[in-house]
Amino acid sequence: MTRTPPRRGDVWIDSRLSRRGFLRALGVGGAVVAVGPGLVACGTDPVSTAGPASSAGSSTGTVAWSNWPLYLDTAEDDESSYPTLAAFEESSGISVDYTEDINSNDEFFGKISPQLQAGQSTGRDLIVLTDWMAGRMISLGYVEKLDTSNIPNAKNLISTYQDLDFDPGRAYSLPWQSGMTGIGYNPEQLGREISKLDDLFQDDLKGRITMLNEMRDTMGLILLSMDVQPEDHTFADYEAAIAKLQKLVDDGFIRAFTGNEYAADLASGNIGAAVGWSGDVLQLQADDLGMQFVVPAQGGILWSDNLMVPKGATNKAGAEKLIDYYYDPAVAAEVAAWVNYVTPIDGAQAAMEELDPDLASNELIFPTSATLDMLHSFKPLDEDEERQYQDLFQKVIGA
Repeated sequence: MTRTPPRRGDVWIDSRLSRRGFLRALGVGGAVVAVGPGLVACGTDPVSTAGPASSAGSSTGTVAWSNWPLYLDTAEDDESSYPTLAAFEESSGISVDYTEDINSNDEFFGKISPQLQAGQSTGRDLIVLTDWMAGRMISLGYVEKLDTSNIPNAKNLISTYQDLDFDPGRAYSLPWQSGMTGIGYNPEQLGREISKLDDLFQDDLKGRITMLNEMRDTMGLILLSMDVQPEDHTFADYEAAIAKLQKLVDDGFIRAFTGNEYAADLASGNIGAAVGWSGDVLQLQADDLGMQFVVPAQGGILWSDNLMVPKGATNKAGAEKLIDYYYDPAVAAEVAAWVNYVTPIDGAQAAMEELDPDLASNELIFPTSATLDMLHSFKPLDEDEERQYQDLFQKVIGA
């Protein structure tokens, strides 16, 4: 997930965090997906380093895990209790110091990078960062290479996620959860169907559209609408996409660039459509069965938040055992049933049949191979490119 700004100003707070927290606070929760016209399917305290330290070669002791808020299953009667984590601790003998202290990729990177640059431990054994930030961490040499002998369940990773530009062969990272970026709307309320991004830009939606203040999500869809692949484009392509976005702003089509707050406006009818995330629409459908999530005909964006072991981790082997545990399809299904994001683990859908058959058939959690084939990633950017891309984008959105 990046997140932004207040979210991913990094633009995500940011993204996923706030989104999840915001929606849970609203009490909404459930989904319809559409591909082309419509696929249907149902604070940041420092992490504690208390507890017995262990060597990088040991799988006992304590694993310190930093994650985004609301990104792990909790007990119905106790939000501070994590059933799958408790089961891991009991079965493995490894204690887990679980901290929800990642609210923004950039903010978290700023918190841990001084120690990493100095060759010191961050006090964490496992972290979860969005694709682009995971790529930065890997390129800087800030994460450990994974020992797959400790993670035999890594074989369950769905092929779509197995070989990405930022981590060829998945030597340094494995996805925790994924999501899709597309269009959320209610076709009955709008009175027509949307099958591609440009369908948004008609008179009945003028001033009633929101787009994301996450550069990769919004600009990825704009590039795709121009038949340009976001994973393989030139800077000139990006400048042309920025010009298209600027014209849409100037013509009054876009009401705002938002973080997760678009979900409340979409649910209340204050806007007619939003470029948004699959997990949000899934949850909104609980209160509005007509709500749909559309993967535009020219393609959508697939993103992941990734598990990584930072350099200097004191319990690398324990962290790898923890990753292996969550790559068990039955455990992955338990987590997916609670967080409602796309699970990257093969076999989790079959396991979900036992837990919740409705969720097992929900394409917002288990997209078909046809849907996955329509999803794209945004190409990796170096620091100078990141600055250039963000500067142009921020000027358009008025940030």
